[in-house]
Amino acid sequence: MKSFNQFITEANYGHQGHQSLDDYKMSKRSDTPLKVGRLGKKRKKSDAEKKRVKAVGGGKTAPAKTYKDRKDIGTNKPRSKVEQQPQKERGSAALSAKEAQKKAYLERKRKEKGEKTPTRTQLLTKKTKTVDPKYKSQKATGYTAPERQKITRSGERLLKDIKKKKEKPASHYDPGVRKN
Repeated sequence: MKSFNQFITEANYGHQGHQSLDDYKMSKRSDTPLKVGRLGKKRKKSDAEKKRVKAVGGGKTAPAKTYKDRKDIGTNKPRSKVEQQPQKERGSAALSAKEAQKKAYLERKRKEKGEKTPTRTQLLTKKTKTVDPKYKSQKATGYTAPERQKITRSGERLLKDIKKKKEKPASHYDPGVRKN
């Protein structure tokens, strides 16, 4: 049986052709050197993995540009940025007698209904924005903004001529945008 000291020396310097503990640690992907100040592993996706695309034109899309690194990489957010802080000192809102009575009355009513009064942490937690569950994001057509505008305007031109009962060839309304 090995002594503790023997075990430690083997682990640190490697023994009998085994990889040392330091070598093993450095071989792990999570321990690879990171950009200065970055917390955690780099999560940038390759072009093939990206889901965000931009319209290139002619109905084709390409992966969108990668975002720039944030300026605050490696710095921890102070609590004041995460939670809403009190605006005034505690007890500074000295209520008049009438207001205090009204507040107590409302508290009693809430207790009767079984509602719980919000605690300090509940009041100071960061507000969350909710999105309508029926919301669907717009589908990408593959056309750039000027191409979409051309298509729309040619359609409007056609409608206007139909209303005026003008006969023109179909080539007159062709926006010149091809989807391959």
